[in-house]
This record gives sequence, structure tokens and C-alpha cells, in this order.
Amino acid sequence: MDTVLIGEILAGLMFFGIIGFLLLGFPVAFSLAGVSLGFGLVGMYFGVFDPSNFGSLANRYIGFMTNEVLVAVPLFIFMGVVLERSRIAEQLLVTMGKLFGNMSGGLGISVIIVGALLAASTGVVGATVVTMGLISLPAMLRSGYDPRLACGVICASGTLGQIVPPSTVLIFMGDMLTGINAQVQMAKGNFAPVPVSVGDLFAGALIPSILLVLLYLSWVIFKAIFDPKSCPATPIPPEEKQGLMREIVTALIPPLLLIVAVLGSILGGIATPTEASSVGAVGAMVLAAFRGRLNFSVLREATLSTASITSMVFIILFGASVFSIVFRLTGGENLVHEFLTNLPGGVGAAILVVMLLMFLLGFILDTFEIIFIVVPITAPVLLNLGVDPVWLGVMISVNLQTSFMTPPFGFALFYLRGVAPNSVSTGMIYRGIIPFVVLQVLAVFLIYSFPSLATWLPRWIYS
Repeated sequence: MDTVLIGEILAGLMFFGIIGFLLLGFPVAFSLAGVSLGFGLVGMYFGVFDPSNFGSLANRYIGFMTNEVLVAVPLFIFMGVVLERSRIAEQLLVTMGKLFGNMSGGLGISVIIVGALLAASTGVVGATVVTMGLISLPAMLRSGYDPRLACGVICASGTLGQIVPPSTVLIFMGDMLTGINAQVQMAKGNFAPVPVSVGDLFAGALIPSILLVLLYLSWVIFKAIFDPKSCPATPIPPEEKQGLMREIVTALIPPLLLIVAVLGSILGGIATPTEASSVGAVGAMVLAAFRGRLNFSVLREATLSTASITSMVFIILFGASVFSIVFRLTGGENLVHEFLTNLPGGVGAAILVVMLLMFLLGFILDTFEIIFIVVPITAPVLLNLGVDPVWLGVMISVNLQTSFMTPPFGFALFYLRGVAPNSVSTGMIYRGIIPFVVLQVLAVFLIYSFPSLATWLPRWIYS
């Protein structure tokens, strides 16, 4: 049998083998590395894989650890955890609830707005969903909200941290697309390619993020108009109205200033994402100190949580590197290239197939797992077909936001299930998220149909 065909068969079997191990509950990083090593040995037996290629793993791992851009990941995580542990996020939720509570659907609107603000200042989905679940869900249920709507609003707004800058997903995406785009352009003879920076992706994701927030708000407003019983108003007692404006200013202005300092410095070209992330980390501690909530216990919890989350992400990245090498060198890259380039419908069909694959994988895998597996094997083909890397990165990020919301393994659903009262069943949580998944798909379709939603702002800023 032709060795090329054997290699392509092994690459396909390896991909589905990894999915199978993940469905059986094995750890992601070890499944990626272990299965890939096993297929690498099989490929060596058939003469389609040279084990000396594993020697490049050391250089790749050192490259990850010395990559200045990726240093921003633990710093942004630390910033978010400090804001959550110091209860700044909690105060923001309570205050916004009072501001909008007098109108039908007001609590839902306040949760979505606060979710967007927390996403821009924390980017930690788990912490955001848990915080809003502990504070907002009981308040919404006491006000007579439909549990399905309440759960859907909390899960959807909590996952905005995956797309609203400064998102850790966008940081990894920017770093990956920079290298892939450089390789594609040099293969075409362009030895001075225009780099794809993390700042480009931050700017590109800004308008789609606003679009998502508006879609979520539109659904709550629609329910308030046509089904007001599902989201009744919550009048504020007269004694709580006194000093409300001062409370709004003290709760809202500091996080907004932090967001402007971090994002403004990146988009304005004043600071790199890594430099801005350090400003955000220090700024979060300063805000906590001004509230009198910065102490050794908070710093210890924030540091341990940051180390845990960062280690989880990077060990998946290391495992995915083994998969990438074996898949590519056994012929999987050629298999994907031939499949996508020969699809009827050209570039548009190739993009739709990749987006559909990522959407379906979102039912069973986490966002980081999907981008570390799928992006290295599909992005080179799409970029070679002329797809804009910034637009592609934003499309992938918006699409993969659904992975936190789609059952059975949507992590936002698990986070909310862990803090929701027994009166809220798992079925209510699953049914409540359906309209927001539909809105998410609509957002992907709009960005696909109007690429300028993702490409106009970075071109305007950096032109």
C-alpha cells in the first residue's frame, strides 16, 4: 500500500482516536500526547513517520515558555481573579441590579451589561458565571423570573469573556495565527509578511463583542415586551434609592478606568498586550486596596487560582504540540488541504465546514482544546486560500464561545449547576441556554456575511 495513503489513514484514525479517549473521560493533555505518541510509533513501523521529528518539541516548548506575548495570559487571569476575590465584581452586579430593577427585564439587562464589563476586566468565564450565579440568580428567582431565562442570561453573559478583549483565547489565537500566516506568506514568496498581532485581534473582536451584547439585550427586551411575566420589574425600596448615584459611580467608574487603561493602551499602540496585562494586574490590586479588600488571603487565593488555570491551559498546549507534529508529518496536513480545497463552493464552503466542525466539537471539548487541535491543521489551508487572518481569528473565537454553552459538556452550564438552588433543575439550565446559542450562531453568520465587522476597526486603527 502507498505510504502516503497509509500516513493519511493513520492521521485520520489518530484524530478520531483522540476524540474517543476524551469522550471516555481521560485528561485532555495526556490524551493528546499519549495517543499521538502511539500513532507516531505505528507510523514509524510503516515508514511514514521519523521519530527524530520529536526533537523539535524541546525547541517548541522553550519557545512557548520564552514567548513574551504569552506572558500576558497569567497576568490577565490574575487581574480577573483579584477583581472576583476582592468582591468588586459582586458590588458591580448589585449596583447595576438596583439601577435597572424598576423596568421589566431590568435584572436581565443588568446581568448582561455587568457580564460584558466583567469580561473586559477579567476574562475568566468560570469566576464570572459563579459570581453572577451566586448573586443574580437568587435575586432573579425572588423577583419571579422564569428560571430558564435567568439561567440563560447568566450563562451567556458569563461566556463573553471568551471574545471580549482582553480575552486569553484571542491572545493564543493571535500568537498561533502570527506564526501560521508567516509560514503561508513565505511559502508564497512573500518574505516580509504583515504580522498578525494580538492587538489586531483585540480590535477586530471589539465590534463583534458589542454585537453579541446587543443580541442578548434584544432577546431580554423581546421577552419583556411579549412575555413580561417571565421577567417582571423589581421596584427598589425608597430607602435604597438614596445614595444610589454615588453607589453607581463608585462601583462603575473604577472598573471602567481599568478597562480603558488596559484596552486603550493596547489599541492606541502605547503598550504591548504583555505590558498592558501587567498594568491590569497592578490596577486590580490597587482597586482592591482602595476598597480595603487587599490582604494576604486574597493574594494567596488569586495566586493559586492563577497558577492552576495557567498550568491547565499550557499543559494542554504542550500535549497539542505532540499531536500537531505527528498529524502534520504523517500526512494529515495534506489530507486536510486536499479535502478543503476540493470542496464544491470554494473558500466559502471550506470556511463553513471548519466552522461547523468547531461548533460540533464544542459540544464535547473546551475552547482551548479545540483551538490547539483544529487551528494548526485548518488555518494554514484557509490562509493559503486568501482568508484574512484577523477575520478568521474573530470568527473562530465567536464560534467557540458556544462551547461553554452547549450541552452536554458546556462548562458554563456546569459552573451554574454548581451554585444554582435545587429548585432549578439541570433541564431548566439546558433549555434556557438554547435561545442564546441560536443568537450566537446568528452572530457567526453576520460576521461571515459582513467581514468588515471584524476587519474595519483594526485597519482603521493601525492604518
